Amino acid sequence: MTTLDAQSRVFLMLQGPHGPFFWRLAKMLRAAGSQVWRVGFNAGDTAFWFDRDSLIAYRDNPDDWADAFDALVAEKGVSDIVLYGDTRPVHAHAIARARALGITVHVFEEGYLRPYWVTYERGGSNGHSALMKLDVAQMEACLAVGDHPAIEPPDHWGDMRQHIFYGALYHWFVMFRNGAFTQYRGHRELPVSREFALYFRRLMMMPFHRISRSLRTARIKRAGYPFHIALLQLEHDSNFQSHSPYSTTPEFIRDVIAGFATGAPRHHHLVFKAHPLENGRRNLRQEIWRIAREHDVSGRVHFVRGGKLGQLLGHARSAITVNSTAAQQAFSLGLPVKVFGDAVYNKPEFASHQSLEEFFTHPDRPDPRAYRHYREFLLETSQVPGGFYSARGRRQLMRHVVDLMLARQDPYAALMSGEAPPRRPFRVIP
Repeated sequence: MTTLDAQSRVFLMLQGPHGPFFWRLAKMLRAAGSQVWRVGFNAGDTAFWFDRDSLIAYRDNPDDWADAFDALVAEKGVSDIVLYGDTRPVHAHAIARARALGITVHVFEEGYLRPYWVTYERGGSNGHSALMKLDVAQMEACLAVGDHPAIEPPDHWGDMRQHIFYGALYHWFVMFRNGAFTQYRGHRELPVSREFALYFRRLMMMPFHRISRSLRTARIKRAGYPFHIALLQLEHDSNFQSHSPYSTTPEFIRDVIAGFATGAPRHHHLVFKAHPLENGRRNLRQEIWRIAREHDVSGRVHFVRGGKLGQLLGHARSAITVNSTAAQQAFSLGLPVKVFGDAVYNKPEFASHQSLEEFFTHPDRPDPRAYRHYREFLLETSQVPGGFYSARGRRQLMRHVVDLMLARQDPYAALMSGEAPPRRPFRVIP
């Protein structure tokens, strides 16, 4: 792998995942010889940054951020920016200016093949990813060169509790320690106090939700009826808001139930599976039951809170989603998948382009060979083993990601040009 001189690089970090991941990443980049600066837009951003000399607190009007970014780039000699998610306003402005100035943009996201990997790309992610312009035939041709051993997920990897904990802690800092950032505006609609309350309630209710989920899952599995599974997403998630035809979850629910009522055989059922981080900002169960009653299918429609998808997916007939990354689990099982939004996996070889009524009546099956090539291509490029939130996940991530950031080419171009180092099957070592 060809790398650029780390000592000539100046990284400017913007907003990252909740918790200490960006701080750990900065330490590793500095160990490689690079300079690293961090912009803090609120107290949650600054709480996990432990070097005040390299912290740049942005307290001005958000409308002035674009000009402030240009000034920072000039003052610090910035060569690279690093961020988590590319659609929040402060990041979108920075990416636009970085492209104009020839600055490399490093984007982190939750793994396309989560939960055992995170996504590292350059320039953009999800609907802005370079994957959107790559077809499966290109990926297959690239993989035909060289030896690519199978890469399988580890036996166990736990980030969910840590993810919820750091989310609650982040919003606590913004709610109670944000006095110096009086002009801060979050990228979500709910006030921070409401976000914190929802995270805290979700954390406290986890044991009760686990019991309820187990009972409902067991009831569905024991009933023996064929069922389809609709994968719900977080309504405020950038992938849902920026790369889908919907602005609210009930809009998606209404379309799915209408298609199910019209197209599915009368003995089939429909299960709505909530996102594991769904925190109750909207009463999804009530919305689902109300719409199901309108279409006279209330006895055939079910709702399950969060939890591991595999417990239900292995018994399902098909999956429906806006653009959830959880759809990749359905593809790996050979299930037909109907996709509504822009997604990196929305390839004609394995994602159904039927109408919803046709899909429920007789869904097209995916091409398993094409999906294997797609999945292998991702594992050889943008999917990095590890996690943002648990200490063990961060350790695993650090072993790979800094070398990718310092590489001359982005992961996709490096593999296609033959510069990428071989990936190896990995094990989780405490």
